[in-house]
Amino acid sequence: MERRFDARPAAARTEQDEAGLVERVATGDRRAFETLYRAYHPRLARFLQRMTRSTPLIEEIVNDTLLVVWRKAATFNGSSKVSTWIFAIAYRRACKSLQALDEPVDAGSDEREGIEADRPDWQLAHVQLTGAVHAALAQLPLAQRTAFQLTFYHDMSYTEIAEIMECPVNTIKTRLFHARKRLAVLLEGQIEVRS
Repeated sequence: MERRFDARPAAARTEQDEAGLVERVATGDRRAFETLYRAYHPRLARFLQRMTRSTPLIEEIVNDTLLVVWRKAATFNGSSKVSTWIFAIAYRRACKSLQALDEPVDAGSDEREGIEADRPDWQLAHVQLTGAVHAALAQLPLAQRTAFQLTFYHDMSYTEIAEIMECPVNTIKTRLFHARKRLAVLLEGQIEVRS
């Protein structure tokens, strides 16, 4: 059997593959939906953890988001990346859920992975810095916090974030400018240079 080399970059293959999955989901293909579900569930959960800081809401919003993907797959027109479309749905669902809350959002901690076990001093510093960053992010307004995390945790472009948040690109740039400025003030003295 002859193997063909696909010269497209991996990102382009992934985007086309995901678009193909959405097309198959639109026809009712449960396997295609399962593949999308498995690919997006952890990404959306991380996004929503940082956005909502409410563990009980995360699963509900992720499932609502992916249900919308199942039901509305036929409306995906390919004018954006699949990831942008899905994150936009999650963002809107999260905003609605947060507006409906009448109790304070729980500020839970993220799981800590990848810490070197043989350096207790680094472990402690990492835990302290992670806590300081999460506390500082929690003090940002929701729009700034969301734009910041989509940029730095999900590596999305300004254009993609603007589409997700339904605002102009310049608004995203302004939100990120103010978020960075505020974080710098909040984290002043928290970051040490290690050799």
